[in-house]
Amino acid sequence: MEDQKPRLAVFKFSSCDGCQLSILDLEEELLSLASVVDIAYFVEARRATAPGPYDIALVEGSVTTPEEVERIKEIRANTRFLIPFGVCATWGGVQAHRNFMNFDEAMRRVYPHPEAYSALSTSTPIWDHVKVDYMIQGCPPNRHQILEVLTNVLVGKKTALASNSVCYECKRKGNICVIVARGIPCLGVVTHDGCGALCPTYDRGCYGCFGPMDDPKAASTARQWWVLGVKPADIVRDFRRITPYAEAYNKGAEVYEREAHQS
Repeated sequence: MEDQKPRLAVFKFSSCDGCQLSILDLEEELLSLASVVDIAYFVEARRATAPGPYDIALVEGSVTTPEEVERIKEIRANTRFLIPFGVCATWGGVQAHRNFMNFDEAMRRVYPHPEAYSALSTSTPIWDHVKVDYMIQGCPPNRHQILEVLTNVLVGKKTALASNSVCYECKRKGNICVIVARGIPCLGVVTHDGCGALCPTYDRGCYGCFGPMDDPKAASTARQWWVLGVKPADIVRDFRRITPYAEAYNKGAEVYEREAHQS
């Protein structure tokens, strides 16, 4: 019966909706998933919604407003397995650039009437506010990784996505290293895999869209970029481009931050 199926919910916080589209991109696999779970809440995909409790909740987006702080606590209280997915939910996203800015000045530049908006001065990941059970990185996340995590949770299997770097994916595809062969700055050595080494495959340096891998040596990578002739300001900008809140990447940016301000 329908009410005996595990109940799945998909929520959106401050984000672009791209992570939810990754679920819809599953297409045939999504139909199979829908046959074994009750999709109780997923406004990107269906009009009907149902209140919790939920067995699994996927959460897209970062926390940027006081209302979102309370909302994620409510979701956590009504969910068995809470899974943030995408770099906004796991690392604060590009909107975390506000964390390094004068917030009031930024609000005045963006909004003609900033006093009409209620927002936090920071953009923070979901795990900054509540306990999470798993995380799926990526901008957007890999649809197959989403399916893998959901499947493992549904069958009661412990899941942990491998934390290899994009360099592993380049090796598997037979790519020539853009850093070594072409002198192109690339974050692939410190970035979590899952994208299929998309940018290096087309002779572009990795932008770090999947967030940091476990224990990346970001400071060493930043120094390598400096040897390549990359300007300090560009090193800081690139390490903070997609996931500026990630402390692992900031260790690379901080090496040259003072020089960047002086140049």
